[in-house]
Amino acid sequence: MAYDEATAERVRSAPFGQSNVVERKMLGGLKFMLNGNMLCSVSGRGGLLIRVGEKDRETVLKEPHVGSMKLGARTLAAFVLVDPAGYRTDAALRK
Repeated sequence: MAYDEATAERVRSAPFGQSNVVERKMLGGLKFMLNGNMLCSVSGRGGLLIRVGEKDRETVLKEPHVGSMKLGARTLAAFVLVDPAGYRTDAALRK
C-alpha cells in the first residue's frame, strides 16, 4: 500500500527547523529522518507516525486524534500515531 502523496507533500513543506532532513521510502510509507533517526512517517495505512519522545508522550496522547503506536503487542514509547483528522488543517499539521 502506497503512502498518501498529498500528505507527504504537506509534510515536506512543514518547517522542521533543520535543513538536513532526508526522506526514505520504507515499509509502504515515507519516512522523514534527521541524522539517521526517524522524525515522522506518512503511513501507507493512513495517519502520521510522529516521534515525540518518552517524556512528552503522555501529554501528546491527550490531544484529539492521537493514539499509541503499536508494533504487534509492543507499544512504541517514543512515537504516537495521528489520525488524518488530526492534521486536516495546516495549523494542525504544524502542531
